[in-house]
Amino acid sequence: MAALVLFTEAEDVRTPQCRAATVAPGESRQRPDTALQLAHALGLMRENTMANDTESTTPTLDRISGPADLKGLKPKELIALAAELRQELISTVTVTGGHLGASLGTVELAIALHAVFESPRDKLVWDVGHQAYVHKLLTGRRDRFKTIRQEGGLSGFLSRDESEHDCFGAGHASTSISAGLGMAVAEARKPHKADRGSVVSIIGDGALTGGMAFEGLNNAGHMEDVPFIVVLNDNEMSIAPNVGAISKYLDRVRTDTRYNRAKDELVERLDRLPQGDLLVELGKRMKDSFKEFIYHSMIWEELGFTYIGPVDGHNIPAVMEALRRARDLQAPVFVHVITQKGKGYKPADNDHERSHAVSAPSKPKAASAPPTPPKYQDVFADTLIELAAHDERIVAITAAMPGGTSLGRFGDVYPDRFFDVGIAEQHAVTFAAGLATAGIRPVVGIYSTFLQRAFDQIIHDVCIQRLPVIFAMDRAGFAGDDGRTHHGVFDLSYLRLIPNMTLMAPKDENELRHMIRTAIEHTEGPIAFRYPRGAGLGVPYDTDCRVLPIGKAELIREGSDIALVGIGSMVLTAERAADALMAEGISATVVNARFAKPLDEELLLELARTHAGIVTIEENTCMGGFGSAVLELYNREGIETPVRVAAIPDHFFEQASQNRLRELAGIGVADIVEHARALARQASPSASEPEPASIQVR
Repeated sequence: MAALVLFTEAEDVRTPQCRAATVAPGESRQRPDTALQLAHALGLMRENTMANDTESTTPTLDRISGPADLKGLKPKELIALAAELRQELISTVTVTGGHLGASLGTVELAIALHAVFESPRDKLVWDVGHQAYVHKLLTGRRDRFKTIRQEGGLSGFLSRDESEHDCFGAGHASTSISAGLGMAVAEARKPHKADRGSVVSIIGDGALTGGMAFEGLNNAGHMEDVPFIVVLNDNEMSIAPNVGAISKYLDRVRTDTRYNRAKDELVERLDRLPQGDLLVELGKRMKDSFKEFIYHSMIWEELGFTYIGPVDGHNIPAVMEALRRARDLQAPVFVHVITQKGKGYKPADNDHERSHAVSAPSKPKAASAPPTPPKYQDVFADTLIELAAHDERIVAITAAMPGGTSLGRFGDVYPDRFFDVGIAEQHAVTFAAGLATAGIRPVVGIYSTFLQRAFDQIIHDVCIQRLPVIFAMDRAGFAGDDGRTHHGVFDLSYLRLIPNMTLMAPKDENELRHMIRTAIEHTEGPIAFRYPRGAGLGVPYDTDCRVLPIGKAELIREGSDIALVGIGSMVLTAERAADALMAEGISATVVNARFAKPLDEELLLELARTHAGIVTIEENTCMGGFGSAVLELYNREGIETPVRVAAIPDHFFEQASQNRLRELAGIGVADIVEHARALARQASPSASEPEPASIQVR
């Protein structure tokens, strides 16, 4: 049994109050058959096309229905297969959107892995999984590949629910070594050696910046009795032919069992000579120095791994040979593979970061259509640049997402005040805490889903010490086609529970600008604001960014029957619901909460005294979020006004469009209207039910 780690590039039970969606425990309101039907239709189209064409453009790939089909292919056929896989990737992912560059760089590596190992008996643990599209194509999912990242279709990452070949699912980086080591130990514990399979963990040089990767390496290297192989897929370094030739020769010698046996015999004989132990130590130091000169990678040897490489990651026979030798050595081994990110895709030649992932083509707009509003992430970065021009204390920190957070713009203007710490969210938070102790105003821009990884640092290093660190949480709420690992639906809950934290969410991009200014001026402790993925609402900007009063909500519309209290992206939903309710004769107050902590207690208590019912609306889990905070306040004050919490149910949601996900979660306009109707009926049980108005979700 051998376990491999390969480095490849990156980067519900409901409470009575949680009635935002009618989803039974363990049941999903999504319709997985939609993409399945689409995939079936596409499969028929492919068959018809192949039947009508004189010759298929992917003859080798057409023969692959599973990993076993690779075993009999000749080297020339494997090379042809790689070209066809690239063709399939580019033609599909440029239409559906997805992680194209990352997967194009691992085509030959994926082929070599499946040619050498026997999945699912041997475990292939892909880190993050966005570089594993070829793995999906080679493991029986080609007929559904055009549904990738679509509602009911294939996940853009790996999923144990999707295929037996996906032995570990992950959307966050740096997990594969720890998971793979756990599987390797489990294999080693099997009583019969013949039953033990290999374990291959595939991780990238970007993911290697995550501290968890080194924790796993440190643990693995000291388990000498557990075969474990680490393969670094490095797309930053070039391969020097002379180094490659020498290392290839040394690898063959050092992994040969005859060499290891001869080395042991030599050490034993030298020990018998006078001063023999010194001779052995001298020989070891000479060998180590030579390896240091050749490999520049002594760290892996010091961690307890035998080093193999570098290997040309686009040379299939070379990669297969390295993997076989690593597997046969039956010890912790580190294989260094060099690849080119985005190989075969011309736009990647000039922009590796943008080609890492591509978006689906947008629909053409009419000439008379208004311009698309700016993205929230761009408003965030541009506002920070604007404020930094007048405040030298402001610095920006991101964790390997300068493009995704748009903080790369800040770095272009203020390179000495911008810090990309790599995939190291924990370090980013504590680094910011250290800056804050010296009077710096650190702004940590991280996706909501990734900030979860630094929960302890937020508590221990920031909040306990009341350090004024600013957290800008991008992609808050549903993340759309990135799916369940990337939805930012927990931050209101996991930050609200921490003492000394202030928590905001803007209703639009103009209010986001004011919240950034508010956060910069807030020095009493840490403060966080969340904003959604995608474009803003297109509202005009106020001339200047102003400081908002902490803990004060905004009364948008006064009504007399039901109060709709939205926070963040859900304020617009509340306004649209109020419009629909007015047509039915129900008068609704609309409130922009602005703050999840502290609450505007004065206004919330007044609403409870003057309205028949309250509906709270948030794009966050129903457990411990904004609605829970309101219920806690009313419970403390003995308020008995009925409250409906419209929030995301205790359930993981797969990929779909953001609007579709909101519908599935029960936080769409129609759902809010139904909550308000129910409260109105509860207040006047004898009143006849009003005729439902026509509701159009814009």
